[in-house]
Amino acid sequence: MKKINRSVAIVATISAAFAILSTDAFAASGCGGASWYGGSSKTASGERMSSGNFTAAHRSLAFGTRLKVTNRHNGRSVVVRINDRGPFIRGRVLDLSRAAAQGIGMVASGTASVCYDVVASK
Repeated sequence: MKKINRSVAIVATISAAFAILSTDAFAASGCGGASWYGGSSKTASGERMSSGNFTAAHRSLAFGTRLKVTNRHNGRSVVVRINDRGPFIRGRVLDLSRAAAQGIGMVASGTASVCYDVVASK
C-alpha cells in the first residue's frame, strides 16, 4: 500500500509542476483582441497615463514587463511596457495607449486582433 501512495504522490507532484509551468508559458505569450485608450488618469501602477508613451494594460503580467505586440491583420509590431490592469471585456487581452495603437495601425478601428510575446520581464 505504501508503494501505491508514493506513486500517487509522485504523479501528483509532477502533474502540479507541469500545470504551473504551462501557466507561466501561457502568460508569456498570447493572442486575442486589443483596444486602445487615452486620457491622463492614474494607472494601477500609480503612474499617470500618457497616451504618447508605448504602454499597455494586462490583467496579470507584472508592471514593467515589456511585450512585443503584433497586429495580426497587417503584421505591424510595437514594444510596450505594462503599467496598468485590464482590459475587462471578454476576448480582449490588452488595452494599448494611443501611441502604441497608432504604431500598429488600429487607432481608426479602435480594436484589432493581436498576438504578444514577452521580450523582458521585470
